[in-house]
Amino acid sequence: MKCGLSALALACLLVVGPGSSLSGQSPQPARQQQQSVPDAPTPQAPPPLPGSSTVVPGEGAGPATNGAGSSSATSSAGAGDQPEAGEDEAPANVSPASVPPPAQPQDNIQQPAPETGTEALANFRIEVNFVQVPVTVKDAKGHQVAGLTWRDFKVYESGTQQHLSFFSVDPQPLAIAFVVDQSLPSNFMDQVNASMGAIQGALTPYDEAAVFSYSNGAKEWTGFTGGQSARLPYVLSMAQSAGTDPMVPINDGPLAGCSISVNGNCADPNLQVGKSTGDNGFITIPKEIHTLNDAILAAAQQLSTQPKQFRRLIYVISDGKEYGSKASWKEVVRYLETNKITVYATLVGDSARWGEGWIDRFHLPFQMYDNILYKYTLATGGDTDAEGGVNGIEKSYQKIAGEARNQYTLGYFTHLPNFDDRYRPIDVRVDRPDLVIIAKRGYYPSAQDR
Repeated sequence: MKCGLSALALACLLVVGPGSSLSGQSPQPARQQQQSVPDAPTPQAPPPLPGSSTVVPGEGAGPATNGAGSSSATSSAGAGDQPEAGEDEAPANVSPASVPPPAQPQDNIQQPAPETGTEALANFRIEVNFVQVPVTVKDAKGHQVAGLTWRDFKVYESGTQQHLSFFSVDPQPLAIAFVVDQSLPSNFMDQVNASMGAIQGALTPYDEAAVFSYSNGAKEWTGFTGGQSARLPYVLSMAQSAGTDPMVPINDGPLAGCSISVNGNCADPNLQVGKSTGDNGFITIPKEIHTLNDAILAAAQQLSTQPKQFRRLIYVISDGKEYGSKASWKEVVRYLETNKITVYATLVGDSARWGEGWIDRFHLPFQMYDNILYKYTLATGGDTDAEGGVNGIEKSYQKIAGEARNQYTLGYFTHLPNFDDRYRPIDVRVDRPDLVIIAKRGYYPSAQDR
């Protein structure tokens, strides 16, 4: 019986569970001792900055106070809120200007300098003794030869072979200064005027062009403008001229008299001023004026200001006659070779005729140069094209512009010192006797190179 009661009591305990009563009400848990949670720290006023003070009207600068909050903060601060040893306090009676500012922490990490528009770009180093030589290679028929490599060329400067450091066959933009001869006979001038409309067709949007003319003195019609701009054809139309009408001179006899005389001398405004003009029985024939040297020099001065990425050219449309210029040929050629300018030309008029154009190259002493353009082209590495009609002149623009644009470009570092400004001859050779090499014969080192 005792065993039965004990088993029944154990079963009731397992069903109801510990801590439960048979009446269905949950018993109150035992009161456990809870852990105390500390309060949040009291807000503390920030310590006064060194040298800070409060300006009170009538009292001047005083110690920094925070009003009511400062007293409560001071009272609530305990012993642990006292400044550490070695910490400076700004005295109350010291002027803020006399207190040095707090030392800023020095950072050992070197900060990079801010990049600007020019510093962010790549820096290219160009040696001052670098020499660039454009070369044109033609066959026996006058056609350009392509497909040569740097191994086919040899460059000699002052008799010493140079090591080629640069070779390129890429076309380059052109900066062309057109020089038009307005002293041509009227029939040849009409052909030049009719062909000027084709000049822009030989240029690309990347080219730049300027227009000059000369007769008795050089004239600039426009500075450098875009090769395909609307300004260029307008200026070319304005640069057209009627030319001159040469006649057979008569300086003696009854037909040589002048209708107007002053003190017995001829007063014709077309003749020279002074007694050298002659009288009623004799007239001194005025000399022709063709200031070709001055015109090329004026164009070269404008061309020398163009950037170096352009290939600088002077394109002359003339018969090559020269007389009356203030600048000599040697002076102009030296300026061209110093500033890396090449002269090309389209010969018209008498110099374009077969046979006569070759004879015009010979100069008689004390006489006018009948054709001096070929000397410019040979010295600077250019070329000439003799044409006699409008169609031929128009084709010469395209031919010469394409020839100048598509050249072999050779480069080397000269072995001569930079401070030596003497003339340096250049000889470019190709190991093929059937080819014609057109390159400048030498150069003068410029002040910019030195």
